[in-house]
Amino acid sequence: MQKVKDGDFDKMSLLYERHFRQLFGYLFKMTKQKEASEDMVQNVFFRLLKYRKNFKGDGVFRAWMYHVARNVLNDHYQNAKRIPSNVDLHVFEGRMEEGILADEQIEKEQAVETLIKAMEQLTTENRELLILCRYQDLKHQEIARMLNISEGAVKVRVHRAMNELKSIFLKIEN
Repeated sequence: MQKVKDGDFDKMSLLYERHFRQLFGYLFKMTKQKEASEDMVQNVFFRLLKYRKNFKGDGVFRAWMYHVARNVLNDHYQNAKRIPSNVDLHVFEGRMEEGILADEQIEKEQAVETLIKAMEQLTTENRELLILCRYQDLKHQEIARMLNISEGAVKVRVHRAMNELKSIFLKIEN
């Protein structure tokens, strides 16, 4: 990004290739809207280019990129006057290993369904935090920079979100 900031715009395509899938995954998990997510990714990269002079280069690029993506997502909701739709976590199920007994497979599928329902009941903020931390593999430090809070605050919020998710999960399961 520093090279783009300095005027080497050809490097923007390299950034796009490296980060498109991650951004799309994040935006799709938040909206469940394929076309809107693709459009928002384009908008993120447009803004990265437009606001390249604001990139300080003293932190991790991914944190700044996700900060821009969050702004694009917020604008999407404000412009569309929509509430974020539920997250479809079937994407995270993974494939069952061969040889697992049918009972175990059924139990796992039920647990995934319960997890999906529990995630849907979280607040948007907590759901986003868990998606960034657990599914997008952002480090606490990167999330802290995105949210303009301390790393310790991120850890506390993730811990609380996980406890809330666990509580909801157990209520649904019973």
